Amino acid sequence: MAETRLLERVTASDLFLLLWDDYGWSTDIGGLAILDGTNLLDEDGSVRLDAVLRHLEPRMRLVPRFRQLLYRPRLGLGWPLWIDAPSFDLADHIHVHALAAPGDQGQLLRTCQQLARRPFDPARPLWELWLLPGLPDRRVGAFLKLHHVLADGPAAMAAFGALLDQTADAPVEGAPRWTPGPTPSSGELLRDNLRRRRQELGRGWSGLVHPSRTLRLARRTLPAWREVLTEKPSPRTSLNHPVGSERRLTIVRGRLDPIKNVAHLHHATVNDVVLTAVAGGLRHLLASRGEDVGGLVQRAMVTISHHEARPGEAQGNTPGWMMVPLPVGEPDPVRRLTSIAAETRARKDKARPEAGSGIFRFVACQRIWYRLFPQQRSVNLVVSNVPGPPIQLYLAGAPLLEVFPLLPPMGNLTLVVAALSYAGQLNFTAAADQDSCPDVEVFARGLRSALDDLERPVLGSEAGGRAGTTESVPTPNAPAGPRLSPMTGTPPSR
Repeated sequence: MAETRLLERVTASDLFLLLWDDYGWSTDIGGLAILDGTNLLDEDGSVRLDAVLRHLEPRMRLVPRFRQLLYRPRLGLGWPLWIDAPSFDLADHIHVHALAAPGDQGQLLRTCQQLARRPFDPARPLWELWLLPGLPDRRVGAFLKLHHVLADGPAAMAAFGALLDQTADAPVEGAPRWTPGPTPSSGELLRDNLRRRRQELGRGWSGLVHPSRTLRLARRTLPAWREVLTEKPSPRTSLNHPVGSERRLTIVRGRLDPIKNVAHLHHATVNDVVLTAVAGGLRHLLASRGEDVGGLVQRAMVTISHHEARPGEAQGNTPGWMMVPLPVGEPDPVRRLTSIAAETRARKDKARPEAGSGIFRFVACQRIWYRLFPQQRSVNLVVSNVPGPPIQLYLAGAPLLEVFPLLPPMGNLTLVVAALSYAGQLNFTAAADQDSCPDVEVFARGLRSALDDLERPVLGSEAGGRAGTTESVPTPNAPAGPRLSPMTGTPPSR
């Protein structure tokens, strides 16, 4: 008898993300890296694409999802699943797009905005890497874009890390022969679906037979659900409007060590400092719009991943969340930090179910909620903070000078903020709805100012002013740290 093949179905979290596509809200995530293109460009400034393809082809085995399709079987055969693409050509996913003059930071971000709008071809794996030459000093942008169903933040970082090296002269390996697996038959899909339904019924029966265990699990997660369902919504502001398909990006550069020193000084975490700076940016933005910020508290949904992905395991979504009130109305940044640190300490030990489990399986309710109540204010914005590699890495021999994460605004959340540490940096990206938040640069300046205010007592005013910027062209190479595995080195304390 033939051995039963294990099929890789999407998770409830993945299905939740796929259903957002029905609204035309892109769930694509990614990252923007700035490369030193000295060894990546010809004399005329064109990218040596063939060399890049030869370097990356052997790495595809480390990211299985990059050679797989999302297959949607007909009704009755179960949820969508991952299958090997019948054929795979890496050249279909690595592209070059030269920046238009003047080739500055603004043009780089506008190009990323344009590329982010392009839908994926569902007949191909759902990812692309765009190399963007034309920056000053022979620097090159690298925009990695993938559908959120492939990965959450840490898994996306692991996927990117699988393409990178720890040294500029890493040897180019031969690409092993790849043979795609067969597409499952209707009979296989039906048997797999029935088996999964029996397992779900078994879990449900076990819950009925052991009610005390079920109640214990429910009590563990009840405080987390209470954050979403019963806490008082924040006052109405201009942050919450249904978003369109156009986005606007801005970036803020920072250094990790001063931020860690601020956190240590105030018995807080790096994430607390990030949220405090975000609150400062919101205060600056809303005040510039003529809105009353006195006593204002906004609610941030802080994303939490329930796994730590490594190259070779760079796939899937296991997201969670934590609702954190941000005291935007507090003018003093230290008191703001103290308040946020106290809130996160009280909330971080709560058991947090996966975002696609439990009540989140009732996606239809969410869809109806957004259609009937587009101005709902249970969440005002999303903030993500992902630890990245602590050492400098290389793409096909080109040093990565900077990395910025990218998340999309969705639903009625016109502003999404993502932070990422890399080689001594802590960089922020704010993605906003073009129509509802065209002034996102005002938020970025407020965030940078808040960081400077917090860092100044630690570094002194002169050093604090040098800590980061929202305007400059890519910074010089960050100093390399100890030689660790790109995605498994010790992450900075969060």
